[in-house]
Amino acid sequence: MRNEAQSIHDSRITIHAVVAALALAFVGATASAQQYPTRTIRLIAHSTPGGTSDILGRLFAQKLTESLGQQVVVENRAGASGIIGVEVAAKSAPDGYTMLITQTSIAINPSMFAKLPYNAMRDFAPVTQLVAAPNVLIVHPSVPATSVKGFIALAKAKPGSLVNGSPGQGTSPHLSAELFKIMTGIKMDHVQFKGAGQAIISLIAGEIPVMFTTPPTAMPYIKANRLRPLGVTTTTRVEALPDTPTIAEATVPGYESVQWFGMLVPAGTPRGVIDRLRAETGRLLADPGTLGRIRGIALDPFVTTPQEFTAQIRAEYARYGEVVKAVGVKID
Repeated sequence: MRNEAQSIHDSRITIHAVVAALALAFVGATASAQQYPTRTIRLIAHSTPGGTSDILGRLFAQKLTESLGQQVVVENRAGASGIIGVEVAAKSAPDGYTMLITQTSIAINPSMFAKLPYNAMRDFAPVTQLVAAPNVLIVHPSVPATSVKGFIALAKAKPGSLVNGSPGQGTSPHLSAELFKIMTGIKMDHVQFKGAGQAIISLIAGEIPVMFTTPPTAMPYIKANRLRPLGVTTTTRVEALPDTPTIAEATVPGYESVQWFGMLVPAGTPRGVIDRLRAETGRLLADPGTLGRIRGIALDPFVTTPQEFTAQIRAEYARYGEVVKAVGVKID
């Protein structure tokens, strides 16, 4: 009887100890979230300098540095269709001091690659979407086509003579081109680069004649008349490129390919930290100056809750799985 009573007593002590430990952990986590941040934060952009992730990353790093009171530093980790940078972020400590600015490719790659060194749905906690972005079909000035219709005619007259550059297999620009090929019946070889920045340099040099890319990467060269825009991939025209028709209206009815950019943190990051980052980012996207800079490079600001962004990534994963299957691109 005494042993049984002692056992019950010991069990109660154990339960109380566990409850007390959990309470202390909760208080500690809450205090930590309230004090955050106390040191430098790195923002990983899985693109080369000049790519849209890099351009957006530097804009938000500057603004978040001001609002958070700690330095936010962009770290470029490009390569392998964005996989290198995503892996670095996925394997980082979930303490709020590593963020990832990512794009549609994170929902595309699971369908493209037989094996990835991370699980995008398991290893990350979404913070918010940042922008929605069209792609723009651009050509080197030496290409004798001034419209989408003329470009299609040129491609059909000289099958395989045009080479399309992209930031990598399975990226939104790559799939935009593949969808364009399917819907127009043209043949166009594909060359992948380490990132959009490298691809655009090759295009400016005339080493490749054509590519699909997001406007921020191309706008400086379009304004300088060093590249020619033929069409945008959205169903409505882009404010920053009012004279450039949509590919759908130009000659390919039903064509549409839109990508997004958003912010993630490693799974397990304290909820208070995620909420703080989401709140600060939301304030930045409501700031007229920030809005003007984003819209000036043909991007559409788009703030979501973490839950909405999670649902969107899941939906995009399913949708792009069908697109990849239709295109027939699979990498072992």
